[in-house]
Amino acid sequence: MNARTQNDITGMTRAGSTVRKAFLAMRRAARPGMTTAELDDIGARMLAMHGARSAPRLYYDFPGATCISVNEEAAHGIPGERVLTSGDLVNIDVSAELDGFVADMGESFVLDPDERHEARLRICRSVQAAVRAALAQVRSGRSLNVIGKAVQKVADTAGYRIVENLGSHGVGRSIHEEPSYVPLDNPREKRKLKKGMVLTIEPFFCTSASWVEEQADGWTLSVPEGALVAQYEHTLIVTDGAPLVVTA
Repeated sequence: MNARTQNDITGMTRAGSTVRKAFLAMRRAARPGMTTAELDDIGARMLAMHGARSAPRLYYDFPGATCISVNEEAAHGIPGERVLTSGDLVNIDVSAELDGFVADMGESFVLDPDERHEARLRICRSVQAAVRAALAQVRSGRSLNVIGKAVQKVADTAGYRIVENLGSHGVGRSIHEEPSYVPLDNPREKRKLKKGMVLTIEPFFCTSASWVEEQADGWTLSVPEGALVAQYEHTLIVTDGAPLVVTA
C-alpha cells in the first residue's frame, strides 16, 4: 500500500493503535499456568471491542485470532492447550484489519524471567535493537537494503543468525503485500523506499539456525530443538524524514 492521503495515514494509524492495544493486553496478561488459547482469547476480545478483525483469520483462515509461538516455535504458532511456564520464550504476533486498513506487529519476550534466562533476554533485546537501528535508516529515496544492512550489523555484532525464510513485507490493504524481502544485507537489492510506502520490519534472530521448518500442524514454523529464536516487528509508513511507526 502507498499511503497517499491523510485518510490513508489516519486509517493506518488507527489500525496500528488497535493492534498494539491487543498486543499489550495479551503481554500484560501472560503468566505461567495460562494456556495459549486463553491468551489468544484476550487478544480476540480486544480486537472485537475496537471493531477490528483478525487478519490471519480473515485472509488465511488461521485457527486463532493471533499467532502465539513458544520457545523453538518461531512463527505462526496456533493457540491451544499448551500451558505457559516460567522462562518460556514467547512470541505474540497480532495483525488486524480495521475499516479497510491492516497493521501488523509482533514481539518476543521471556515469561517471568530470572537470572537463569539471560540468554533468552539477550536475544530479545538484540532483535529489538536491530529494528530500532533499521528504523533510523528508513527514508524515502534510500535503498530498501538500508533495512537489511542495519539488521545484519546488529545480528553479526551480537552473534546471531538471521532466519532467511521468514521475511518482512508490505502491508496496508492486505496482510501481505509487496515489497516482500528478508531483512538481511543483500547487495543485489535494487528497490527503493518511496514516500507513503507501508511496510513491516520483521527480523527473526536465532542462535544456531538460518532456516525454519513447517511442523505437522501445517502452520507452526520452528527452529531445531534447543535453539533460541526471537522476533520483533513494527508497521511503518515511509516519509521524507523519520518513518511514521503506526504500531509504536
